[in-house]
Amino acid sequence: MTRTRSVFGFDFLLLFSTVALMVIGVLFIYSSGVSSTGIVFSTQYIKQIVWVVTGIFILLAMSVSDYTRFRDWALYIYGFMVLLLIITLVFGKRVNGARSWLGLLNYGVGIQAGEFAKFGAILLLGSYLDMNRGSVRSLSTFLVCLGIILVPVALIMVEPDLGTAIVFFPILLVMTYVAGTKKRYVLFVLLCGVLMTVFTLMSFWQQLVVKDQVSPLQVLSDREFLKYLLLSIGTVLVIALCGLFLLKRRYFYWLVYVFSLLFVSVLGTMGAQVVLKPFQVMRLIVFLNPQIDPRGSGWNIIQSVTAIGSGGLFGKGFLQGTQSHYRYLPQQSTDFIFSIFSEEWGFIGGLLLFTLFLIILVRGLRIVAAARDPFATYVGSGVVGMIFFHVMVNVGMAMGIMPITGIPLLFVSYGGSSLWMAAAGIGLLMNIHYRRYS
Repeated sequence: MTRTRSVFGFDFLLLFSTVALMVIGVLFIYSSGVSSTGIVFSTQYIKQIVWVVTGIFILLAMSVSDYTRFRDWALYIYGFMVLLLIITLVFGKRVNGARSWLGLLNYGVGIQAGEFAKFGAILLLGSYLDMNRGSVRSLSTFLVCLGIILVPVALIMVEPDLGTAIVFFPILLVMTYVAGTKKRYVLFVLLCGVLMTVFTLMSFWQQLVVKDQVSPLQVLSDREFLKYLLLSIGTVLVIALCGLFLLKRRYFYWLVYVFSLLFVSVLGTMGAQVVLKPFQVMRLIVFLNPQIDPRGSGWNIIQSVTAIGSGGLFGKGFLQGTQSHYRYLPQQSTDFIFSIFSEEWGFIGGLLLFTLFLIILVRGLRIVAAARDPFATYVGSGVVGMIFFHVMVNVGMAMGIMPITGIPLLFVSYGGSSLWMAAAGIGLLMNIHYRRYS
């Protein structure tokens, strides 16, 4: 029996949690702009209010539209987002070392195309997986999905914006896993990411910390050695591929798998050594030990951890934080807004924040599980995976257990592009929930 839709079909709990996070964001963006003498020196909170209001309109518009139309428009939306990324590389403004903004930044008007590209990638991945449900377990289908992700990732890395780029990979892994892709393909990408991160950290640690001392890590910082290592791994890989196609032995498949993993990881490490800028490299180094540069790149982590720890159980009270109001903490309205929040509202406030995000994630998973068609399941899971990754990495950055990558805390951090993109994602989830019976 087909059920009729009504206003009661809206997921009000999901809507309330999202709006509550937006309100908390405005409050603490305001707090971050107040000096120790009580003088308001920043108008960021006013801009954030404008973005919150428009973001709610975007959310509601997405929630009442027909999400199935996005399946037909996905390629055009994705193409437009890629075009915006290309335009950004040519005409974009450089902020914090990355050419990732379009607009009149001197007047406070601008967009970050990379944020919207996440949404375009989710839609195209969902559409492609839906159209290829019969071959979703094939390697060729997974490679196409990977290619969909790599196009915006490559353009964003050229900016370079490492934080925005890495968000695309959990989106890919979650969506393909939900679609039924072979686990070994998902695991391959995950292991490549882990190995590239470890190899890159070790190579930069050797270059900037160990330096001339004799260390096994020297092999990872020596470009010539890496070239020969890559050539050796490539040779073994070609031999294993020949054995696989000619002899059809199973163990050759796993040799190809392992050496492909090593080849991509080493190649990615070499690429990171070329692409990453000095400030991004230092962010990785101080993650391992902030005391290496306590008054430079390590300052953010040290002050952030200090702010969180000083909040105690109940916090110092709204507008009573010292780390923020004495300006000890840079980027406190964006990357480290969780630190201000924890200092002023303490552990109990942190529980409140996590509860609101947990409601969004749990409601999102329930909506995905009850979705009426595969396209809704795929795009819904992509949105949930993206939100989870943002929260995990941003909070991890503030606590010093994740490298500083510039990933915002969705709905809370200052910024219109990330808020609008996340609001559109929540609207899409509400749309799927609203139309689950039709």
